[in-house]
Amino acid sequence: MGLPPPSRGPARLALLSGHYLYYHYGCDGLDDRGWGCGYRTLQTLFSWPEGQPAGVPGLAAVQAALEDMGDKPPGFRGSQDWIGCVEASLCLAHFGGPQGRLCHVPRGAGLHRELERLYSHFAGGGGPVMVGGDADARSKALLGICIGSGTEAYVLVLDPHYWGAPKSPSELQAAGWVGWQEVSAAFDPNSFYNLCLTSLSSEQQQHTLD
Repeated sequence: MGLPPPSRGPARLALLSGHYLYYHYGCDGLDDRGWGCGYRTLQTLFSWPEGQPAGVPGLAAVQAALEDMGDKPPGFRGSQDWIGCVEASLCLAHFGGPQGRLCHVPRGAGLHRELERLYSHFAGGGGPVMVGGDADARSKALLGICIGSGTEAYVLVLDPHYWGAPKSPSELQAAGWVGWQEVSAAFDPNSFYNLCLTSLSSEQQQHTLD
């Protein structure tokens, strides 16, 4: 990814396997600023592990699916209502994307207890992890983790809130839209968080073997 490890000392580093596409505000011409970050993170999950747009549903298709399956009330189509990790896991299953496994963290301060889970996820070939909360409602994707000595720990964050023309990876990194963040700074200690950890579905695993 072109980013150096954040820890200067001994550390354990694990990054997602495979490839992904960066979906962000307005990347398809739809102005979804202020409400679309969860949808954009979900689209990034769908693009994994091939890093291709095939099979990635648009925002209208996601809303229609959630309304049709009864998760959302009539009128959700065409709205500017947010979605989070629970809706993302439903859509991953509905559209045949990667498998999504949910993990609830009652408070952001408790994420330090989930570091080993995240390390095992990425080290074991897992894909991007969607993150969403209540007090901190800004959706984002985690692409890796770096665990140093003591309480030192970092997550590699992909932020979907970028608005504008596509930039090169180096420009996005320099502007902070993708980069390493210290865990205590990346998460609000008073917000609960849901995580949606993606892995290959059985169909994707079979395709890989073929």
